[in-house]
Amino acid sequence: MPAARPATAPAPATAADPRPTQPLPTLDLLLLAVSIGGISFSGPLISATAAPALAIAFWRNVMSVGALGPYALLRHRAELRGIGRRALLLAVAAGALLAVHFALWMPSLRMTSVASATALVTTTPLWTILLMRLFGVRAPRMVWLGTVVAFAGVLVLTGVDLSMSPRALLGDALALAAGLAAAGYMLLGAEVRRAVSTTAYTLVCYATTAVGLLAICLVTGTRLSGWSAGAWWQIVLLMVTAQLLGHSLSNRVVRNLGPSITSTAILLETPGAALIAALWLGQWPPAAAYPAVVLILLGLVLVARGGRR
Repeated sequence: MPAARPATAPAPATAADPRPTQPLPTLDLLLLAVSIGGISFSGPLISATAAPALAIAFWRNVMSVGALGPYALLRHRAELRGIGRRALLLAVAAGALLAVHFALWMPSLRMTSVASATALVTTTPLWTILLMRLFGVRAPRMVWLGTVVAFAGVLVLTGVDLSMSPRALLGDALALAAGLAAAGYMLLGAEVRRAVSTTAYTLVCYATTAVGLLAICLVTGTRLSGWSAGAWWQIVLLMVTAQLLGHSLSNRVVRNLGPSITSTAILLETPGAALIAALWLGQWPPAAAYPAVVLILLGLVLVARGGRR
């Protein structure tokens, strides 16, 4: 879900590059699969929970800090005290970007379909490639081809939603911007994870995200309580599946798999969330949206193959 600094990014491979391709760790791949499964529940659960989207985002992070905090303070107290200034600032910046991601994407699920919002937010790998290019890392031609194909799908999808309602188009724009924020969060997290454990980084990141979302909720006047017990249990389920199993495991594997593979795997969230939303919520996307989703997924696959080295 490449480091933020160009000096740490690997040089582009060429046809004559003799470097062998290292096998990917099996355990990390299994954990990544569990992570994607957990994240796939995010969209349908948010859409089904009878509470404001921003409040859901705030409480899922507060609950995550409450679940991780005791263990982190017990087992990683020395590490938390000894985190360097640079790593701490990057972790806080990653948490701020994650707050922006939640603040944009979760409301988008109430404005457009789960399938459309998920397809657009999973453009994270495309934004990752573009951000890396700004830092001087050149992408292969296939990566740029995949980027063009995926954004063609974005245009088709937003055209479909515009024909439905301007509100759906605004939801698409929020989801797309949320994908950009997630790309920055992933790149910063990969840099921090070079020297900081998953538990310590995740605690700092989620705590920052919770504070940022609390500020957004207060500014926007979002209600933070007063819902049914069923809504609270849905938020707890969202925290366990999407936050602890989803984001936390992504933070765990990004150190070995890298942000390119981790963020590209997020594309599997699109069919997963769409299937869950269709079977559980009855949200079947309009027929014209399917070609757009196919184009986005095809573009992401090209990006993954072109940037694999």
